[in-house]
Amino acid sequence: MDRRRGWLFAGGVAVAAGVTATAVGVWLFPFHSVNHDEGVYLAQAAMLLEGQLFLDPPLPDLFRPWFFVERPDGLLYPKYAPVPAATFALGWLAGSPRLGLVGVTVAVAVGTYALAATLFDRRRGVVAALLLFASPLFLLHSGVFLPYAPTTVWNLLFAYAYVRADRDRSPRLAAVAGVAVGVAFFSRPYTAVAFAAPFVVHAVWSLRARADGAPLHRPTVGRQTLTAVGGLLGVAAALGYNAAATGSPLVFPYQAFAPADGIGFGHREILGYDRTYTPALALRANAEVVWRLFTRWVPAGAVGTLAAVAGLWQLRGDRDRVGTHRRLLAATVPSVVAANVAFWGNLNLLGDLALPADGLIASLGPYYHYDLIVPTAVFAAVGLVGLRNRAAAVADAGPRGRQAVAGLLAVAVVVAGAAAAAPPVARNADATQTYRSAYVPFTDAGDGDAVGDWATGVETANTDGVAPFDRVGRPALTTPADAVVLVPRPFGDWLAHPYQPLRNDPGFDAPTLYALDDEPFAVADAFPGRTLYRYVSRGAWEPQIGDRVAARLQRVHERTGERVNLTAELGVPRAPSSVSVRLAGADGQAYYAATPADGALNLTVTVTADGEGDDATVGLAGPVERVGEGVVAVDGRETVTLTVFVDYGTGSGVSYRLRLPVAVADDRVRAVTPALSACTRPTECGEEAGYVPRATEPGVRIDARLAAGNESVAA
Repeated sequence: MDRRRGWLFAGGVAVAAGVTATAVGVWLFPFHSVNHDEGVYLAQAAMLLEGQLFLDPPLPDLFRPWFFVERPDGLLYPKYAPVPAATFALGWLAGSPRLGLVGVTVAVAVGTYALAATLFDRRRGVVAALLLFASPLFLLHSGVFLPYAPTTVWNLLFAYAYVRADRDRSPRLAAVAGVAVGVAFFSRPYTAVAFAAPFVVHAVWSLRARADGAPLHRPTVGRQTLTAVGGLLGVAAALGYNAAATGSPLVFPYQAFAPADGIGFGHREILGYDRTYTPALALRANAEVVWRLFTRWVPAGAVGTLAAVAGLWQLRGDRDRVGTHRRLLAATVPSVVAANVAFWGNLNLLGDLALPADGLIASLGPYYHYDLIVPTAVFAAVGLVGLRNRAAAVADAGPRGRQAVAGLLAVAVVVAGAAAAAPPVARNADATQTYRSAYVPFTDAGDGDAVGDWATGVETANTDGVAPFDRVGRPALTTPADAVVLVPRPFGDWLAHPYQPLRNDPGFDAPTLYALDDEPFAVADAFPGRTLYRYVSRGAWEPQIGDRVAARLQRVHERTGERVNLTAELGVPRAPSSVSVRLAGADGQAYYAATPADGALNLTVTVTADGEGDDATVGLAGPVERVGEGVVAVDGRETVTLTVFVDYGTGSGVSYRLRLPVAVADDRVRAVTPALSACTRPTECGEEAGYVPRATEPGVRIDARLAAGNESVAA
C-alpha cells in the first residue's frame, strides 16, 4: 500500500471516528454517563473559557460542585488537572464540547494508524485503526467527557514521535516527544509515567558508555536531552498548577481533596469510604480488571487478544532497531499493568468483587488501562494480517482466496466486537432511560403533569431543545429564567452528583442557577430578584439497572407575617389501624394520635411569633389528640417537620413528611413552600420519596397550602 492510499484510508478511519464520537455522545450519553466526573471536567472547561482557575460562589456550602476542593479563602477548585478540560474547552471554542471528543477520538484512531504504519507498514496501520472500532472501551469513551482518551492522545504522540526521532535521528521529533510526554504528565501523572517507563529505560540505555570506551554519540545525547527537557517542562507546569491551587507544588489537587487517596498500599480513604489496600487485595483486584480488559474491552475482546499474542509471536526474531521499537510498544502492556497494581482505584472500579456486573467497570470498562487498547490493536493487526497471509499460502490461494480469508477474519472480528460491546451498551442505554425520566421537567419531552406547576405562564431559558449543549456544557434544557432551582442531595452535600446537567456557570450569573436544598432563606437573600424552585425526584436512583424515576419542579413561594399557617390534606387510601403524627423542631417535638375521615386527614401547622424577637411557637390543629407532653418552638431559622404515619397493621403503611423552613426575626415569621415526601416502601423513605403528583399509589396524595394573613398559595 503506497503512502497516498494509506493516508486516504486513514482519512476514512478519521471520518468514521468522528461520526462514532458524535453518535455515541448524542444517542447513548445525552445526559452524560454514570461516572459523575464528567460534570467536573465540563465545569472546569467552562472555567478555563472564562479565564478562571477557581470558582467564587456566593454560598460555598450550597453551591459546591462534585469533586471540588474548598480553599481557606472560600474559593473552589476541581481535584483534577486542567489538561483534559482544556481539550473539551477547545471543542467549545469551535461550537460544542462534543467537538472536543470528536477531535480526541479522531486523534486516537489516526495516531494508532501512524504508530502502526511506522513500526510495521501502512496496511497493518489501517487494520490497527479499524480494529479500534471493535473495542467497547474505544467506542464508549468516544462519547464521555473523561480524561483517559485525551491523555492517550498525548501518550500516542509521545510514542510515535520518540520512535520516529530515534529512527530518523530527528531533533525536532525528539522535542515533540518531550512536549507530548510532559503534557501527558500534566494531564494524568501516574498514567504518563506508567506508559512512558519502557521508553525512558530505552533512552537511558542509549546513553550508556560503550564497551570499547568510545565517547557518547552527541546527536543521541542531544535528542534525549530535548525529550527530557520537554518532559520536565510538563512536570514544571503540573507543579506550578499545584502551587497555584493547593499552595504547595508537591501537593496535587486530588491529595488536597483526599489525602489518603492515591498510589501505594495500606490505608486508603476518600469521602468516608476506606479500605486497607494490601498487596494481596491489589493483585486479586487487578487480576480481575486485566482479565476483563483482555477478554471484553480491547478490540474484539478475547479474539483480539489472541490475535495480538500471535502478532507478538511473529516478532520473536526481530533484533534490529525497528524490532527494538516494536518491543518498546509491547513493553507498555506489562508496564501499565504493573503500575496499576499500586493504585486502589482499580479496586473501586470493580465495586463488589463478588458481583461481576457491579461497579463502574461494567458500564465504562477498565478505563485506567485505556492506553492498552493501542498496543493491542497494533499487534492484533500484525497477527491478523499474518494469519491471512499464512492461510492463503497454505491453501495456495490467489487474490480472491486472500480476499475471502480476509473477509472471514473481518467477520470474526466484527462478531467478537459486537458481542463484547452489547452488554455495556445496553447497560448505558438503561442508565440513559433513568436520566431521561429524571430530567423530564427540563425537557420538551415531558407532559404537563410531569413538568409540574412552573411551566405555564413562566418565562423560560435555554429553550432550544435541538442544541445538544448550552453555553456552559449542560445538555440543552428548558428551565425557568431568573430562577434558582433547589436540588436534593441523595449522595451528600454536592451539586452535580448525581444530577450532572444541573450545574452552574463559572460566574453564577446564568438565567438559571442551582443550589442545594438546605438553606432556602440564604439562597433567597443572596438572590432577591430570582424565583425559587425545588427539583423533586421520586424513586430509587439506580441508573445502572435502568429504573425510572418521576420528577417535577415545584415552585417555592415565601409568606411572611406574625403567623404563618400550613394546611395539608393527606390521602388515606383505606381504613387504617392507627394514624400517628409527630411535629418536631430543632429542640422539641410533640406526638399526636389522629382520626382521618372520608379517606383524608386534614391538618394545620401554625407558626406564631411570640413577640420576643427571634422566637415562635408551633401548634397543630385538626382531628388529633395529643400524646404526652411536648412543646415545639422555633428560635431563628429552623425547619419544622410534620410526619404522619398511616399504619395498616400488617407491616405496611404510608408515611408522609412535610418539612417547612421557617425564619423568625423582629416578631415576624418567614416561611417557604415545604418539601413534601410520601413513602410507601420502608426502603425508600429518604430523598427517593419526594412527592410527585400522580406518581404515587392510588389514594396517596398531598394537597398543601401556605398562608400568612389573607395570602394563601398552593404548596
